[in-house]
Amino acid sequence: MTSAHPSSPSPGHGSYPERVRIVEVGPRDGLQNEALPVPTETKVAYVDALSAAGFGEIEVTSFVHPKLVPQLADASAVLAGIERRPGVVYSALVPNPKGLERAVEAGVDRIAVFTAASETFNQKNINATIAESIDRFRPVMDGARAAGIPVRGYVSTAFVCPFEGEIPVGKAVDVIEQLLDLGVDEISIGDTIGAAVPLQVHRLLEALGPILPLPQTTMHFHDTRGTGLANVLASLEHGVAAFDAASGGLGGCPFAPGASGNLATEDLVYLLHGLGIQTGLDPAALRKASDVIELALGWRLPSRVRRAGPASVSWDERTEQP
Repeated sequence: MTSAHPSSPSPGHGSYPERVRIVEVGPRDGLQNEALPVPTETKVAYVDALSAAGFGEIEVTSFVHPKLVPQLADASAVLAGIERRPGVVYSALVPNPKGLERAVEAGVDRIAVFTAASETFNQKNINATIAESIDRFRPVMDGARAAGIPVRGYVSTAFVCPFEGEIPVGKAVDVIEQLLDLGVDEISIGDTIGAAVPLQVHRLLEALGPILPLPQTTMHFHDTRGTGLANVLASLEHGVAAFDAASGGLGGCPFAPGASGNLATEDLVYLLHGLGIQTGLDPAALRKASDVIELALGWRLPSRVRRAGPASVSWDERTEQP
């Protein structure tokens, strides 16, 4: 693929980033809410197909207790079965020191810890206050440092909580500051129930500007109410150059009522390539990866680009203006 043309100007915020990093979370965040068990060999084939599409990082699984998320009980087996491509980071969610031990044994390249900006959601999700959850991370952080493994911190319900409603910007900023003080390498800021709108994104990113460097900032949008791509554009205007997404629009949170699918990777890639922003991803190969998991699940994935079929104009990474 050739390099993309210089990024287009954005209203009021200079230029969009020339390149965006997409972390594919379909195998973990996408599948965790699926009731129908997906065979280990299918998950392995899915991750391998995603690797072939050109991702720099794939969140493969989670080392939570199997009783909590039965779909991901085969975490170690999946990591043992995948074909690891050079340059690809294979990461996993880790809730506690025991999970870290299993993750290290499985050879993960990066781990993620998770909390929320909502006390009620955190209690329902992990049965702990925000302060308790961050205290639990300390031995995980120590163990990860000792093993030389980088750590990302997830902040769920950073904009809206299904139980508390809109989250004040200050609460989200406070939780993010605590994770940064803990020493995480990056923060993934989540719109867990897909209720955020661009104004909320602008307000939070403006507040975070003095404390959260752009290289440590990743946005994690759901598209429940159709605002996912609008929120991506708002983030791009602030210079954010990393996003989580799930192929086909898989996903949801089993602990958050109304949390439907993640922002579909295909839809995000279509938008970014149309703006002349590089991603390093091959849309055709990405579609093949979604084919693998759609066939296994037996239902039609919600990605708009995927459902629409081939477009009369298909943006690829290229040098000419669209």
